[in-house]
Amino acid sequence: MLDNIREHSILVARVAGTLVDGLTQAGKCPGPLPNREETIAGALLHDIAKTLCIKTGGNHAEIGRKICVDLGYPEIGEIVAEHVVLHHFRADLYQRGLFGAKELVFYADKRVLHDQVVPLASRLDYILKRYGDDNPLKENQIRLNFKRTLDFEKFLFDFLDFKPEEMTHHLTKEIFLFTNM
Repeated sequence: MLDNIREHSILVARVAGTLVDGLTQAGKCPGPLPNREETIAGALLHDIAKTLCIKTGGNHAEIGRKICVDLGYPEIGEIVAEHVVLHHFRADLYQRGLFGAKELVFYADKRVLHDQVVPLASRLDYILKRYGDDNPLKENQIRLNFKRTLDFEKFLFDFLDFKPEEMTHHLTKEIFLFTNM
C-alpha cells in the first residue's frame, strides 16, 4: 500500500471510530450500534486494493472485497465493497438511528481528503476533478452519490452530540482494535 493511501486509511479509521464512539456516548440510537473493531478494521482496509488498481486497473472496492473474503474476513469484505457507493441506501433505517459499519466507513471515507478531514463539499470537488473525466454521466453519478452522502450526514448527526464541522475537535487520537487486551 502506498504511504499516502495508508495515511488516508488511518485517518478514515479515526473518523469511523469517532462516529461509533460518538453514537455510543450520545446514547440516542434505539438499536444496536456497529461493532467498533469491525468498523475500524473495515476503515483501515477500505483501500486495500487501491495501490494494485492504480497499477493494473479495476474496481478497487470489489477487488478489496475479494481480498478480504479470500483471507477469511467476509464481513470486512462487505464494508470494503461499499465504501465508494452504498448498494442499499436505507433512509428509513438511518432516520431511526440504525447505522451499520459499512455506512459509517462510507461516510468517513467521504470526509477524508488525503490526510485531512474536510467538509463533504471539498471532497466532492476533488472527486469530480480526479474521477469525473469531464464526462457528464460520470459527474452526475458522483453528484448523486454525494447527495446520498449529504442525506446520510443529516441522519447521522441527528444522533450525535456534535456537528459535522466539529469532527476534528472530537477525532479519536488512537485506534484500539482490541479493547480486551
